Amino acid sequence: MRNKRTARKAIAIAWSEAWKNPIFKKKTIVYSGLLIGLLCVFPYFFAYIEQREGIQLQDPLLDLIPGVDVSLATFLVIWSMTLFLWTRLLQTPSLFLLTLCSMVVLFISRLISISLVPLNPPEGLIPLKDPIVSLFYGGTDVFITKDLFYSGHTSTQFLFFLCLKQKRDKQIALAASIIVGALVLIQHVHYTIDVAAAFVLPWPVYLIGKRLAKQ
Repeated sequence: MRNKRTARKAIAIAWSEAWKNPIFKKKTIVYSGLLIGLLCVFPYFFAYIEQREGIQLQDPLLDLIPGVDVSLATFLVIWSMTLFLWTRLLQTPSLFLLTLCSMVVLFISRLISISLVPLNPPEGLIPLKDPIVSLFYGGTDVFITKDLFYSGHTSTQFLFFLCLKQKRDKQIALAASIIVGALVLIQHVHYTIDVAAAFVLPWPVYLIGKRLAKQ
C-alpha cells in the first residue's frame, strides 16, 4: 500500500513539474485540440471516401485466406493495448506528449494517404465490428470499407510500439501489432499492402512526432 501511495505521489509530482513547463503545457493544449478536431472531421471524411470509386487490387495472399469474422478478437487486442498504453502515459508526461503528437501526425498521414490512393474493398470483406471506433466513423451502425491504405488498426498498434520505451512494453506492443495485422487480413478488411505499409509508414510519423514533442 505504501509503495502504491509513493508511486502515485511521484506521478503527481511529475505531472505538476511538467505542467509548469510552458512548452509542455502549450504543446499539450495545441495537439490535444488538433486531435479532437481530427476526430470531429473523420465522420465526414469517411462518408466522402465511401461514396467514391476506387480500384480493386489482386491480392494472392488474401486469395489463400478464408474470410472469417474475428471482430471480437481484434476489438479485445486493440482496446486492451489502448488501456495498457494509457497506464504508461499517465505515469510519464513526456511519453504522453510524444504519443499525442505522433497520433496527430498519424491521423493526418492517413487522411492524406487514403485521399491519394482510392481503393475499393477486397473481395470477401467482412465488416469489422468495433463499437468504439465506429463512433468516429459516423455511428455504430455505419461500416466504412474504403479506409484502406494504410491500415489504421495496425499502424496505431505499431506506433505504440515505437513510442513505448521499456523493453517489455515494446514487446507487448509489437505482438499486438502483428496480431492485429493478421486479424484484419483474416477478415479481409485490408489488402496485404495496407498491412505491410502499416509497419513502415509509422516510422517517419514517429520521427516527426518526436521532433514536435521536443521541449
